[in-house]
Amino acid sequence: MRVLLVGAGGVGTAITRIAARRDFFDRFVVADYDLDRAEAAVAALGEDGGRFHARRIDASDQAAVAALLTEERCDVLLNATDPRFVMPLFEAALAADSHYMDMAMSLSRPHPDRPYAQCGVKLGDEQFERAGAWEKSGRLALVGMGVEPGLSDVFARYAADELFDTIEEIGIRDGANLTVEGHEFAPSFNIWTTIEECLNPPVIYERERGWFTTEPFSEPEVFDFPEGIGPVECVNVEHEEVLLVPRRVDARRVTFKYGLGEDFIGKLKTLHALGLDSTEPVTVRGADGSPVRVSPRDVVAACLPDPAGLGELMSGKTCAGTWVKGTRNGRPREVYLYHVVDNQWSMREYGSQAVVWQTAVNPVVALELMAGGVWAESGVLGPEALPPRPFLDLLTAYGSPWGIREQG
Repeated sequence: MRVLLVGAGGVGTAITRIAARRDFFDRFVVADYDLDRAEAAVAALGEDGGRFHARRIDASDQAAVAALLTEERCDVLLNATDPRFVMPLFEAALAADSHYMDMAMSLSRPHPDRPYAQCGVKLGDEQFERAGAWEKSGRLALVGMGVEPGLSDVFARYAADELFDTIEEIGIRDGANLTVEGHEFAPSFNIWTTIEECLNPPVIYERERGWFTTEPFSEPEVFDFPEGIGPVECVNVEHEEVLLVPRRVDARRVTFKYGLGEDFIGKLKTLHALGLDSTEPVTVRGADGSPVRVSPRDVVAACLPDPAGLGELMSGKTCAGTWVKGTRNGRPREVYLYHVVDNQWSMREYGSQAVVWQTAVNPVVALELMAGGVWAESGVLGPEALPPRPFLDLLTAYGSPWGIREQG
């Protein structure tokens, strides 16, 4: 297998460090708009970097990406950029007759009149509209293959296949007890994506109603996370699992709730109130007095520390998981399937902080399953459409086991 990785930020760099220990590929091209960043990711691998090669690419230039895929004879494009670049990379892979994988899907747009009641354009709609072309090509576009979405969807399918006869509710629950020394506000993941998913109208699925939206940060609940993390208040957030899981798993209700904390929510609300979450460029004066067009959200991102560089200052654990409630053999059952990463462990073993490492390991596992022909379907599919057991077994073989806790 020959892989084109687009994006050499925190997650992309962690992907290279994980993949370097595996032998399922022949060549791994690491491409970024900033060539220095791509070269740094490759150089950091040292003696393990012989199969990795840095290139410069503009992820918004669909034709250039397709040309690079063809030039490098890559079998698959792995998208590790933010969601703004999903569609040009997705279309470039199709044009170059390559497989495709991402960790976040095409962007949503709120309903113009009732944003907190009805869906407008949903996450992934643009990609699923192209499913016929991907099926015809015989190639797989595996969308939402990170940790959440990604591993959480695998958990949902595993629960449906092996743990339950009927499912009342599937709830993705994400929480952590991570702290960052010396920073009052230092998100551990890409702030552009964090703002997008936290301030957009959250989507809920119910069998009787289909998909509908609600207010941001609604329905707060305290969820007790395993392995010492403990109780964390979680709230509704827009996320891909709610749009993916019901396509393949029969559940009466699907939700996603994120453990953000009161302080984090307050800061996001302030950004929104000031218009600093906007992606629409505004005109400001440059140092020489000339007008410059800049996106407020990009300014916020530039002012905050790079999540990839926070690892040495971070402590604690992060947990991603899927809570499932239903019946088994005529009796009520409730379980939480989860994956915990300790920042001290991920820094010691890989030099990557816990949140980006936990995101990065899952697409590498999926690539290995594709390379081995275990995941060999075609079309536009989420992880819940594919056999879960091989994925969970291989994740454990990577040295990062998952867990299951009976609730109640």
